[in-house]
Amino acid sequence: MSRIKILNIKSDLPKVEEARERLKKELIQAYNNGERFLKIIHGYGSSGVGGKLRQAIRKSLILRQKEGLIEHIIFGEKFNNLNDQIEFILKNFPILRCDSDYKKNNEGITVVILTKKIT
Repeated sequence: MSRIKILNIKSDLPKVEEARERLKKELIQAYNNGERFLKIIHGYGSSGVGGKLRQAIRKSLILRQKEGLIEHIIFGEKFNNLNDQIEFILKNFPILRCDSDYKKNNEGITVVILTKKIT
């Protein structure tokens, strides 16, 4: 069974552009290594409405999805079985239910499922 790779983007408090570049590099490396599941820790921000880093990382993930690198994106606040679309994803990838943030409504994380690498 695959594991969920954790990518802590916020650990060293990078500037937004640096974080976006690191994210892209890490996603490509994970894809090339055959990884499927990543949990990105970007934090929520201290503004009370979601910080710049969180917003930028999520926009980057949506762009990577449009490019075909990412199959599914699950924002932390929706990482539960209350949404039919997420429930469908969880049925197909049950490993995600084992993650410590499952059902925690953690807005400081985003879970992604990379597109399966064609070998």
